[in-house]
Amino acid sequence: MYAIVDIETTGGSARLEKITEIAIYLHDGEKITGEFVSLVNPERNIPYFITNLTGITNEMVENAPRFFEIAKKIVELTEGRTFVAHNARFDYSFIRQEFKSLGFHYKRNILDTVSLSRKLFPGHRSYSLGNLCRDLKITINGRHRAAGDALATIRLFEMLLERDLEINGSRSKLMKNTRISKLNPKLDVLKVDTIPDEPGVYYFYNENGDLIYIGKSRNLQQRVYTHLSNNTTNRAMEMRDLIADIDWEITGSELIALLRESFEIKDNKPLYNRSQRRSSFQWGIYSFTDKNGYLNYRYGLIDSDDTPLSVFTSKEKAKSKLTSLTEYHNLCQKLAGLYETSGACFQYHVGICKGACCGKETPEKYNERAMQAAEEFVFTRRNFFIIDSGRDEYERSAVKIVNGKYAGYGYFNINDMGFGLTAVHDCIVPSPDNRDIQVILKQYLRTNKVEKIIEF
Repeated sequence: MYAIVDIETTGGSARLEKITEIAIYLHDGEKITGEFVSLVNPERNIPYFITNLTGITNEMVENAPRFFEIAKKIVELTEGRTFVAHNARFDYSFIRQEFKSLGFHYKRNILDTVSLSRKLFPGHRSYSLGNLCRDLKITINGRHRAAGDALATIRLFEMLLERDLEINGSRSKLMKNTRISKLNPKLDVLKVDTIPDEPGVYYFYNENGDLIYIGKSRNLQQRVYTHLSNNTTNRAMEMRDLIADIDWEITGSELIALLRESFEIKDNKPLYNRSQRRSSFQWGIYSFTDKNGYLNYRYGLIDSDDTPLSVFTSKEKAKSKLTSLTEYHNLCQKLAGLYETSGACFQYHVGICKGACCGKETPEKYNERAMQAAEEFVFTRRNFFIIDSGRDEYERSAVKIVNGKYAGYGYFNINDMGFGLTAVHDCIVPSPDNRDIQVILKQYLRTNKVEKIIEF
């Protein structure tokens, strides 16, 4: 059972502005079963630009009921129903604020057709009601009027219900999302609305102002919304209920977001980042030279004594990588730590291995191939900048690598490039290198395109 709602207001702030029109349509999941539409006297002047947008004038609302006169009707209509709206946080926050001024705590489970559309109808350039309805061929009779927008939202919602059933075979958890009603009451949902859909790092704080979680995303808005609607585990719901404030920083580049997240988790040690602090990379590939001068490899658990060439999240991934390197570079299975024997390896007996395991191939010839395998774990360029997108069209990000080690990152204006690389060098903020940073950089460069690499 749903109540599809749309309101018009005197402005954008629920705390400062008032409702001028409200439309509520009752819906049983298949059809409209009731409706209530009314202008509302906001008891204040309607700004000229709002009148231009909505067509609602001061004269139109002069004899309309004030909110307290229709409050009981709104309570009765929405009681026991899920509150559905497009950009629901906006409509819900205004109605809650109106009731709060009357000394009444209004609380409903809500569904946002913006969030649902992003999940069920991905790929649209804009998810505003007007643009989405145009893309989906939904007619809006009376744009920016409560009834017109609400009826368009109903058709969109019905299409979402159909799509959800088509994909999942039954009503999914998406249609039972009640996250706003479960959020920490100290969290300003209007602030959540302002989170940009850009790459960056986000921070969650509890009511005492303690930093409890740090994350990164290519789309800050979507990722934060995911956290706020996360009902998958007790720990996720526990953290969601504690979030009383949110902050974020746009990075422009996903790589910068990854580097920032890794550094700040280690530096701040937030309560709910325990798994990241322990690091999920528990297995590594190591190298050593044996007494006969052959370069050997092995895979094993990471310890504090030896530094691995590369790290992995599981034993299987480390072994698989070593196996592929052994096959590609025609290395000996025994010397690669993949075949235990006191004599020659099995592949030597079948004519595949060249005999390094039994002295038939010299260390010099074998190590040429073994060193080529090792190069996959180090940067082939020793001193270079990774240039990628910045936080606006005139800015670029730069990550600096010196002697194969991470040296820091920064931002520079593309108009400063007339001075050569000086602007890039000068923008770098020094940062420490570590194993996780090396993994982030190597994996990112293997799987993502960056704007350019500049050697120096």
